[in-house]
Amino acid sequence: MCGIVGLLVKRPALRASLGALMVPMLTGMTERGPDSAGLAVYTTPVPDDQHKLSVYSGAHEVDWSHLLSLISTQFGQHHEIAVHGNQAVLTTAANADRVVDWLKRHAPCVAVLSVGKSIDLYKDVGAPAEIARRYKFGELNGTHLVGHTRMATESAVTPAHAHPFTAGRDFCLVHNGSLSNPHLVRKHLEPLGIVFETDNDTEAACRFFEWRLREGDDLEKAVERGFSQLDGFFTFLMGTDAEMLIVRDAFACKPAVVAETDDYVAIASEFRSLAHLPDIGHATLFEPKPEEIYSWRI
Repeated sequence: MCGIVGLLVKRPALRASLGALMVPMLTGMTERGPDSAGLAVYTTPVPDDQHKLSVYSGAHEVDWSHLLSLISTQFGQHHEIAVHGNQAVLTTAANADRVVDWLKRHAPCVAVLSVGKSIDLYKDVGAPAEIARRYKFGELNGTHLVGHTRMATESAVTPAHAHPFTAGRDFCLVHNGSLSNPHLVRKHLEPLGIVFETDNDTEAACRFFEWRLREGDDLEKAVERGFSQLDGFFTFLMGTDAEMLIVRDAFACKPAVVAETDDYVAIASEFRSLAHLPDIGHATLFEPKPEEIYSWRI
């Protein structure tokens, strides 16, 4: 059992309050996921010649300023870093794939959590409220976000196994449920060049969508293909730089509720995580239907 939350604000004036509105949503899902939590927030995109990398050092102490200096020396372009404890967001004008490869070889204690123009990603082990305080989630601003609280059932409790999972650029996925065929999915995808980082079943779904997007599908088409390839129970909530999307499996046994007003679209596993939202009494409320794809664009 896990908890999912998503929030997309339609009115630009609410973007500064995105994190503050989200924190009660995330902590409201603590009973569904007490061992780890995370979120991906979509902010104002960086310029066309830049990318952002969300990175994590865990228990390792990293001199982020020194790391930035080494990257600048290696690549010679403009770089900035915003530090949040043991996580940071690196903005670089260098080729993002080259920077990721360099970090793997020269800073192996630093894990890359996400890459994109808009996405910033945070995830860690511990109670959701503690993680929200640690990374100052209440101060986040942006257009939309996707969050998760985890109760581990099939793999270890580590930051790497926490959600969201990411693939490609500006794509993330959180999952409430359990897949029964992740090893078969992995066996199919690895020969195609798709690289896995954990044994988590949710990563199998994320990598499946990565493959389909790489092959030219749009996100909805990739999800439709997943109905026949991903076996098990799921409520998937996904984010890209342009949209938020939710889908449930054919049995729809994993809960989800959507609240929509003129100002926002909010999603959670249970209504209690939505009850504090402004004008919730006048929101349109519904549960997503089985195998029906719902998406909202910014």
